[in-house]
Amino acid sequence: MFRQFFTTPPELKSAREIGLMRESGKIVAEALRLCREMAKPGVRTIDIDRAVQALYHKYGVTPLFKGYPGQNPKHPFPACTCLSLNEQIVHGIPNSREIRDGDILKVDTACKLNGWCADAAISVPVGNVRPERLRLIQTGEQVLKIAIEELGRRRWWSEVAAAMQHHAEQAGYTMVEQYVGHGIGRIMHENPQVPNFVNRDVKKHDFRLEPGLVLAVEPMLNMGKADTRTLGDQWTVVTNDGLPSVHVEHTLAITADGIIIVTADA
Repeated sequence: MFRQFFTTPPELKSAREIGLMRESGKIVAEALRLCREMAKPGVRTIDIDRAVQALYHKYGVTPLFKGYPGQNPKHPFPACTCLSLNEQIVHGIPNSREIRDGDILKVDTACKLNGWCADAAISVPVGNVRPERLRLIQTGEQVLKIAIEELGRRRWWSEVAAAMQHHAEQAGYTMVEQYVGHGIGRIMHENPQVPNFVNRDVKKHDFRLEPGLVLAVEPMLNMGKADTRTLGDQWTVVTNDGLPSVHVEHTLAITADGIIIVTADA
């Protein structure tokens, strides 16, 4: 999600509504499992996207990325999945490019079922991946795990974000700041904005963690510098220095009984 600030308070969800989101989340998890299985050397990214589209069609769900308006309304996103390779951070457009041995494939997808949304992402090592790339993926997954754990312990989001950022930077990586997580529910992008880092601006727009809040938390870690740029297709975001990046995400619901991972595999 592009960075933005909302003026309305977050919409809290009931237990019933979170349960409905969980049904969407199970389908997103199945789609990601399918993508992980297909992520082999020689497979084209467009074929992975078509498989997800067929899966969504089977369940009768709405793919939330396809047709999504970007900064240029004349060029909406054309696919059901964002498939980003190596130095591509997010919003990669599926095409005829073949995945190669040693690649990192970032898969991000979302759907809506019965009026409720779910959104998640994974970073997949393809074939024989170099140790430094595997470590980057593992750190990204650790950062997301920290967010899940801290979400149930902290009072303010900035406290969770600080723990995420600290772990990433201690491992020698940088957090992408141009793109952040988001609230989610009846639409994919709801209030609040959910940054994976802390600065003065983030603290100014901090929000309280309370039951009923549902967040799509999606850290993006770069092996090199945090700087990014967008390619000529007006969607694909890459690292400025050409070094690899990882992206992972879960939709998470805060309840009185703990954290529900809405997009957990069934």
